[in-house]
Amino acid sequence: MGNVRRVLLIAPHLSYRIGAYLRAAANLDIEVVLASTAATGLVAGPSDGLHISLDDPVSAADTLVYAAQEMCVGAVVATDDATVELASVVAGRLGIHHNPPDAVRRTRRKDLAREVLREARVPVPDFVRIDLTREVTSQVSQELFPAVLKPLALSGSRGVMRVDDYEQLEESAVRLRAILMAESPAAVVERDQALLEAFIPGVEVALEGMLDDGRLRTIAIFDKPDPLDGPFFEETYYITPSRHDAALQRAMIACVQTICATYGLCQGPVHAELRIGADGVVWPLEVAARTIGGDCARLLSFGGEHGLEALVLAQAAGMRLPKMRNGAGGVLMIPTSRPGVLRRVEGVTAAESVALVDEVIISARTGQELTPLPEGASYLGFIFATGPDPAAVEAALRAAYGHLNIVTAPSWRIEMR
Repeated sequence: MGNVRRVLLIAPHLSYRIGAYLRAAANLDIEVVLASTAATGLVAGPSDGLHISLDDPVSAADTLVYAAQEMCVGAVVATDDATVELASVVAGRLGIHHNPPDAVRRTRRKDLAREVLREARVPVPDFVRIDLTREVTSQVSQELFPAVLKPLALSGSRGVMRVDDYEQLEESAVRLRAILMAESPAAVVERDQALLEAFIPGVEVALEGMLDDGRLRTIAIFDKPDPLDGPFFEETYYITPSRHDAALQRAMIACVQTICATYGLCQGPVHAELRIGADGVVWPLEVAARTIGGDCARLLSFGGEHGLEALVLAQAAGMRLPKMRNGAGGVLMIPTSRPGVLRRVEGVTAAESVALVDEVIISARTGQELTPLPEGASYLGFIFATGPDPAAVEAALRAAYGHLNIVTAPSWRIEMR
């Protein structure tokens, strides 16, 4: 239906991804109609803007369907977890090939994902959904420890905490409840309940792919060389191509393909987080119907000119792009190691001078209050590197990070009485 060179892009207004998608669209000569949650100033330039509220998804869908029909939109793309379900609803009502809303909802809700995988006999950790408004220890068996407490719907490791016993569970449940109350999700269940699942020892990887009529095309597998054993799970280094052996990589791909089919996903980007147990078993942590988050997508380039966002837009518009470039690449998501107000970041020039480092981006601003995980929701910035092999890229990223000095000041809160 309509002109496929006109795409409806749905995004939270503070998304890192909006700029990247708009630049990609301009390079592909695709017109974007941007729908966001900002009331004004959605985008500078030629794109149209629509104001929606994610707190009222029914009204938002009605608004977008009407606008898309009026503007002859031919494709719908979501940038982030918060908008993928809405995008699938809108696409379905417009008759555009897209993932079913129920399938997308499973990718966003960790409890629903675990339930459908367990029913399909796909290996998942033991888990239980707990009510945070009640005393939590009586809801959990001792055999589940060590375990990981997770919010049902937040992303980016926010609110994710390892708990080794009942005492830690009680403390972490109170902490998670405060995070969720501050977040105030539209769905009550996402505010009042959480997932507790058995901790799986091992290493983590991430897989980036694209689905086309249910067939998974693997774009990249990222190794995460730093251990992620808790108490929190802040991601730092992503390195590609993977250094795991070919058989294990095939098992990772097969696992993600099975999960996509089980969820009912059939079209568009896929970002998967997996854990490899000591016995070599591949355990799914998350399979999302979106691309990798933050600015990390810029690590992937196609034909040396187009990024991952261009690949998503091109598929939606029925276009083809060159294959991904060869070579190794990596990114460090600069962690927020302590709370405080950012004064400055020293050593950026020295970090950028490290061989193989392409760019250092400090996205946090002077005067910004920094909040580490599990409460925090953003990184200080990113370091990107490319090189002849993964080991050299990882070494370059670590060397560059060693030059940075994050200078902060204490944060004071004044309570009014």
